[in-house]
Amino acid sequence: MYIPFPKNSKFCSFIKCSNRIVALVLAIMLSTPVLLRAQDSTAAAAPAGGGDVAKGESLFKNNCAQCHAVTDERVVGPGLKGATSRQDMPWLIKWVRNSQAVIASGDPYAVKLYNEYSKAQMTSFPNLSEDDIKSIFAYVDQAATAPAPTAAAAGGAPAATGAADSGPSDLFMIVVVALVVVMLLVLGVLLVIVSLLSKAVAGGTEAAPKADFMTRLSTSLKNFAMDSSIRSATIWVFALLVLKATIDGAFNVGVQQGYAPKQPISFSHKLHAGEYKIDCNYCHTGVNRGKSAHIPSANICMNCHGVIKKESPEIQKIYTSIEKNQPIEWVRVHNLPDLAYFNHAQHVNVGGVECENCHGDVAQMEVIQQRSSLTMGWCIDCHRKTEVNTKDNQYYDKLVQLHGSESKEALKVADIGGLECSKCHY
Repeated sequence: MYIPFPKNSKFCSFIKCSNRIVALVLAIMLSTPVLLRAQDSTAAAAPAGGGDVAKGESLFKNNCAQCHAVTDERVVGPGLKGATSRQDMPWLIKWVRNSQAVIASGDPYAVKLYNEYSKAQMTSFPNLSEDDIKSIFAYVDQAATAPAPTAAAAGGAPAATGAADSGPSDLFMIVVVALVVVMLLVLGVLLVIVSLLSKAVAGGTEAAPKADFMTRLSTSLKNFAMDSSIRSATIWVFALLVLKATIDGAFNVGVQQGYAPKQPISFSHKLHAGEYKIDCNYCHTGVNRGKSAHIPSANICMNCHGVIKKESPEIQKIYTSIEKNQPIEWVRVHNLPDLAYFNHAQHVNVGGVECENCHGDVAQMEVIQQRSSLTMGWCIDCHRKTEVNTKDNQYYDKLVQLHGSESKEALKVADIGGLECSKCHY
């Protein structure tokens, strides 16, 4: 039954206003993630210092990082922080392309720099274009002014890089909750409208009720709030949310995924394992022959730093440790409970497991952090999926034969006792 309402009635005004509010809220909530992503991408793509920062970073790491730091710290050569303020770009371009020619020209600053660093000759880079060199110094300027990474920042980043299994992001959860609230509000408004329309239909085509519209609306909202079914549904939803939060919290007790404590010495795995390609076994000497991978001693560090970057304040901490005959108190990152047994040699030697499988892409970590959950479920899932390498190993011949008679799938760790409780708990 069609019930006409005057165009200027309060009811029509309310309907129009509510529709606009709901549409506006929904538009804002749905556009927020898009706007944030656009803002992040714009900020990331913004060039600095008149050059391509991303290109400059690659060029710096491939050509300059072995002798120079982006800070004012001295390595083989001087730190490059503030280089663009000490000399103009044309001078820097000439210096990078052929430093000996600049020194031979009698340039006072070049001669002073040459003598200060014991007349060590800098490698010339004639193949680098002006844009390449500008990009390098643009990257240096940006990296020198960027805040130093902290343990907290590193812990949140996997997320970015390694926390895909840590659950939905905070922004996503906020958007979901906001949309649920908006939907409940819309539902409430629709129920009020249905109630008013029902009363209007029951009253036929009589004149508008004498009661004020806002009074009727208030009464309808009160009735809606006092409805026993609505109250029951709200209580159940709240109880289920609390139960889910409690269960999630219980499962995360003792899980330190993302843990990245501050270490006594600022050691960069990204520099040593990433840029310089130092093998993990060189420092962690027990990984192939024992239960523990071993934390490197100060003597291992001194194999290189007896002659490299001796003036660095961080390296001086190693010298102090040796002089005082006190071990460096590294903070353990990956730690299993005492009730669980894990043997590195068994997994690395026999199983052929790569370090990255459990520890993540360590070569890209400035601050080392725990990337995997290391829970029992995580280990069991790996045993169920990992195939046993039986090639050229007579030890497994009979096992492979027996397994092949019962299953067409490859032999997994779970098939040779990988799920037995006594393997890890004894």
